[in-house]
Parts: sequence; C-alpha cells; structure tokens
Amino acid sequence: MPTEPPTLLRLFTPQFDATSVVPGLAVVALIAYLLGVRALRRRRLRWPWHRTVTFVAGIVTVLLVTATQVMGYGMMLFSIHMLQKMSLTVVSAMLLMLGAPVSLAIRALPRRGWGAVARRLLLRALRSKLARLLAHPVVTTVIFVGSLYALYFTPVFDFLMRSWWGNVVMLLFFLSTGLLAFGGAFALGPWPHRASPPARLAELVVPGPLHAFFAVALMMASTPVVRTFANPPPGWGIDVMTDQLAAGNIVWGFGEVPSIIAVAIVYLQWTRSEETLTKVSDRRVDADLEAYNAHLRRLAEDSPRG
Repeated sequence: MPTEPPTLLRLFTPQFDATSVVPGLAVVALIAYLLGVRALRRRRLRWPWHRTVTFVAGIVTVLLVTATQVMGYGMMLFSIHMLQKMSLTVVSAMLLMLGAPVSLAIRALPRRGWGAVARRLLLRALRSKLARLLAHPVVTTVIFVGSLYALYFTPVFDFLMRSWWGNVVMLLFFLSTGLLAFGGAFALGPWPHRASPPARLAELVVPGPLHAFFAVALMMASTPVVRTFANPPPGWGIDVMTDQLAAGNIVWGFGEVPSIIAVAIVYLQWTRSEETLTKVSDRRVDADLEAYNAHLRRLAEDSPRG
C-alpha cells in the first residue's frame, strides 16, 4: 500500500506484486492478438491496421490502471478507485472490442491440429445458449448498470475490498461487463447475439441516465457511501466527502464522453451498412434490368420478320 499522498508521478509508478493478475492476463492477451495478426500475414490475409492499434491502446489503458500505483491508491481512495473502475469498464473495454479480437481468433486459428480444436470450441461457445443469453442487450445493460448499484449500495463492495484477491475479482468483473456491453454494441464478427442498429444504439444510450443518477447519488450523499474509503490516511489531508464528490464526477464524465463516442461509432456503422445494402440492391436492380432487356432482345431476334 502507498505511504505517501497521491501525485500524478506516484500514481503511474509501476507496481508489480500479488495483485498483478490483471496486467498479466492483459499481456497474454496482447501476445495472442499479435500472434494472430502475424498468422494472417503469413497466409497473406489482410487485417485492418486500425483494429490492431485500438486493441493495443486498450491493453495500454488496462496496464496504466492495474500495473501502476493506481492499484494501491485505488484500494485507499474512492476517487482513484472510480478512475480505475471506469477506465476498465468504459475506455479499455471499448478499445479492446474495437480491435475485433473474436473475429481475429476465428480467422487466425489453424484449420488443422490443436488450432482446429480450439477454433471449434470457440465457435461452439459463441453459439451456446449461455453466450446468447449473456450477449442479449437487455442482459448486458442490466449487468453493466446494475453492478454499480449492487456493489456500491450493498455490503458486497466492502467485503470484496477486504482482500487483494477480492479487488482483483472485482476489476476483472468490471472489465468483463464492459466487454460484453461494447461487444454487443459494436457487433464486430461472430457475436452471439446480433441486435439491429437501433437496438444497439439504445443499448448505449439507456445506461447514460442510470450512470448519471448513480453519480448524483454519490455527489449528493451526506455520509460516505462505502465504509472502505471512510477513513483516508490522516496525514494526507484528504477530506472523505470531497473525495467522494470527485468519485461521482468521474462516474459522470466517464459515463458521458466515451458513450457519445461509442454512439457515433455505431451510427457510422449503421449508415455504412445502409449504404452497402443500397449499393447491393442497386446492382441487383441493374442486373435484373439488364437481364430483362437481354430477354426482350432475344425475343425480337427470334420473332419472324414480315
């Protein structure tokens, strides 16, 4: 645990200890992703460069809040904890899913040997009833937003924060809820449940007011919401209610700005898909018209001349 009050330099000082499970998994995911990209290139298959950039950026954001002193300060101050939680749930999850890791895995895994087995298991998992249930927009929205109220307004949060492993489990849960939410919203690749573009936009818009209500509840509270952060180190000169107010502002900010960006991305996907469908429809109409004209020409050529 940190012994000095937080500064920007101290916050982002590297920290590797028993709590470094999340950054370890992030590094493994990054290595697997890059190996997948290399496998496609060896087969001379294209993979969009911007997908790789966004995935790498997502891993970097995970490391910034789990492989640094943010981890330690996040167990002592509510504001730092919320910065960590919202970064994982919103920013990291959004960037990781924009990298389309599921699509990459399906395309990069070999069709023979162990790779074929892994690919078959992945496809079977994606098509399972449990995956379709968890990926349903209603379920993801309930988990994405409901976890805020279920954790912070009940004794569950204080119980998990008693130990480092409880904090790690909670961080993995936060990241997973974000991956589910943005995976369904962006619908890149073989996602278990593919909703229509309007439903995907609603999936992004609905949590906004619920996040805002939670943030207001934190900012308007007259007493500490959770006991874990009720007694910051006395020598740090931090007022617990001011720190809780900062936590509420962080929830508000992270719930608004990234959501607007995500909505813009989904809307752009929608308009592009509509343009593609229109072009395909136009080509089909042109082909049908050409076939009809050709048929008329054949009839005219075959008809007896007077």
